[in-house]
Amino acid sequence: MENFRKVRSEEAPAGGGAEEGGPGSGPFADLAPGAVHMRVKEGSKIRNLMAFATASMAQPATRAIVFSGCGRATTKTVTCAEILKRRLAGLHQVTRLRYRSVREVWQSLPPGPTQGQTPGEPVASLSVLKNVPSLAILLSKDALDPRQPGYQPPNPDPGPSSPPAAPTSKRSLGEPAAGEGSAKRSQPEPGAADEDRTA
Repeated sequence: MENFRKVRSEEAPAGGGAEEGGPGSGPFADLAPGAVHMRVKEGSKIRNLMAFATASMAQPATRAIVFSGCGRATTKTVTCAEILKRRLAGLHQVTRLRYRSVREVWQSLPPGPTQGQTPGEPVASLSVLKNVPSLAILLSKDALDPRQPGYQPPNPDPGPSSPPAAPTSKRSLGEPAAGEGSAKRSQPEPGAADEDRTA
């Protein structure tokens, strides 16, 4: 592919219902009409996404939000959902994973003067169909069906998920902590070496 450059990338038509379309399309067919849909892209700024998502979910009329992303944006999609779950306690989650077909069109680079191609010859193009992973995460203030695949109940503890720090024993500043080795070698006292030789 070193002699080609990518001209465009477009979503190929899928038979299973694309995300664009009416309320019945997409991974969540029974979604309420007032739900917010956040399309996360590779170049999206998490700060901007979270500012809009938090403001939207703060409104009482908004009961659900969907974060969706595909390809390289899937990790950013998960990050956005996890941040929102920490900011707003009691959100029910359903995660759906599927594949999207993306068609990439590549054109050959113009030949150099040393190659034997005539200048009037048409440029060759190549079309590649790729399946990329697509992730959609639904966060809802209302209870969802716990039997559906990908369901996660709300986190009962809205605080940070890291375990509490182990208690530390009180020690003076010069002493190493329990289990810590000293970086310096212990040196014998100057008079102690003489006592060992005489004994």
